[in-house]
Amino acid sequence: MERSALTPSHRSSAARIFEEIGVLPQADNLFHQATERMLRAAEMVGLRHHQQIILAQPKTEVMVHFPVQMDDGRHRLFKGYRVQHNDALGPYLGGIRFHPRLSLDTVKGLAVLSTLRASLVRVPFGGAFGGVRCAPTEMSEDERRRVVRRFCSAISHQIGPAHDIVAPESGADSQTMAWFLDTLAQTTPEPSRQDQSRAVVGKPGELGGLMPRGRAVALSVVATLDTLLSDVDLASDGMRVSIMGFGAVGSAVARALATRGCPIVSVLTQSGALANAQGLDPVALQAHHARTGGVEGFDGGQTCTEEEFWQIESEVLIVASPERSMDEVRAAKVQARVVVEAGLACTTPAAEDILMQRCIDLFPDILCTSGSDVAHFLEWNGLRSQPGIRREEVEEHVLRQALFAARRVRVARMKHECDWRVAAQCAALERIARVYELRGVFP
Repeated sequence: MERSALTPSHRSSAARIFEEIGVLPQADNLFHQATERMLRAAEMVGLRHHQQIILAQPKTEVMVHFPVQMDDGRHRLFKGYRVQHNDALGPYLGGIRFHPRLSLDTVKGLAVLSTLRASLVRVPFGGAFGGVRCAPTEMSEDERRRVVRRFCSAISHQIGPAHDIVAPESGADSQTMAWFLDTLAQTTPEPSRQDQSRAVVGKPGELGGLMPRGRAVALSVVATLDTLLSDVDLASDGMRVSIMGFGAVGSAVARALATRGCPIVSVLTQSGALANAQGLDPVALQAHHARTGGVEGFDGGQTCTEEEFWQIESEVLIVASPERSMDEVRAAKVQARVVVEAGLACTTPAAEDILMQRCIDLFPDILCTSGSDVAHFLEWNGLRSQPGIRREEVEEHVLRQALFAARRVRVARMKHECDWRVAAQCAALERIARVYELRGVFP
């Protein structure tokens, strides 16, 4: 058996569960990493053995292959996934991602985190995740539309407002969800078509959407920092912020923090890095990024290398880049006092160990991204159809629920004397355990 990603004292409990369900844990496997972390927290809160067994594997795994005709007339075969992890709290809710390195184990790991996030923020959903292995940036709009529609058609029997609700993730936006919704409606019998609009969230406002995913995540990042910075002896007033990743989420977080008077002193993307000690203009940078596809040539900052990016001092580092992008090498270079995960599974276990050794606090993904689940719940609940609802009211609700989640994590951290990630998972698992005690296990 390969070495687990956890320390020896935490490896035995997870190893016993893995052995029982016939899983050989691998250190670089996202699903195994997420499950081991969860089982560590489950042991701390006293989850019963059968509850740990249930949570250690997804309830349903769907893999589909489908052909799509490309613009040149040739057909390509694509692989898609939908993993439904746990529905003890309600219907499944989870993102769909379009990425060239998407794999079944990645989807399974993200589904586990989706279950924990929904429980932590107290929305009535279980966790799921899915997507297609493809490179959307290398396809035309027509090709992307055909891929989305064929994927939706392939998994449509798994999707429904009372069973599984799909949301946008990396590689998907409101237009993607509009295509998904239309395809779902076309493949649904007439009496149920209208209700299927609730099975897709993150839609354009004209179709009932409430807010972009990036904005919802930004609100939960703000709530987390407002609530927990004092616990690590930091104040939010004027704190310097560095951002790793400047997509829909990273740019939205940058705008939210800059509006609160926090200078964005550096940004790192796949295409390059920028720095400005006085603060980058996130609105202008986002417009430049959308126009050019990168940050090079932006006249509001100085171009720098990644090595130079890590030398720039800041109080907070926002990680809004893909899973496992914060690795051991980068963790050893972090200059910030606090790392905030604005995406799921950004930090590898080995990198997290390094951050802890360096006394750098890590605010975890299931807390810092929880605003998206709140916004999705409001959209699923049909809030857009209610007259007189203002955007400010929706944002206040998302912010308030994220604040409550952050307070639960603080309480769990004091109760269990653990780090922030384990505390967040403990707070989530305590609710799942109570629900299982009430519902029992069928039959």
